[in-house]
Amino acid sequence: MKDDTAMAILSDRWIREAAETRGMIEPFVEAQRRDGCISYGLSSFGYDARVADEFKIFTNVDNAVVDPKNFAATSFVDRKTDVCTIPPNSFALARTVEYFRVPEDVLVICLGKSTYARCGIIVNVTPLEPGWEGHVTLEFSNTTPLPARIYANEGACQFLFLRGNERPEITYADRAGKYMGQRGVTLPRL
Repeated sequence: MKDDTAMAILSDRWIREAAETRGMIEPFVEAQRRDGCISYGLSSFGYDARVADEFKIFTNVDNAVVDPKNFAATSFVDRKTDVCTIPPNSFALARTVEYFRVPEDVLVICLGKSTYARCGIIVNVTPLEPGWEGHVTLEFSNTTPLPARIYANEGACQFLFLRGNERPEITYADRAGKYMGQRGVTLPRL
């Protein structure tokens, strides 16, 4: 039977329990960490995830065209580094340190951290759908006319967990979504 209650944002208690009992977030950091770094870990109504040290920085060295239907590897350079410098008015892909397993009745949305937003760095992540799992690919846009730095293993964005009124008829896992189980920085797929 359908439950008509409104969608609710889930609290730190719920996030902790889901991480500990169902492996929803691995590795899971129990409380906010901010010892000289951009904060990460469990917050009141969300989880601040870290960016890993793998980056794909867009470049125009080979005059590539960014085409989501025919994505060329020459569009970017790979870097494994603790500090990624994104060129002015440019873009980089990265991934979370954490691996997520989204429950079937939950939708997860992501917002950038204010520390980066105040520097003109926008973090974009599409919603994590019910039943999806994997490393989250993070999209960083440097909107400034200056080079911008992203710090690996520090906070990058906050995930908010919203419980739906019922399990959807078809989850991301049910339809075998193309980004299911992704590991590492994942490029566009058709």
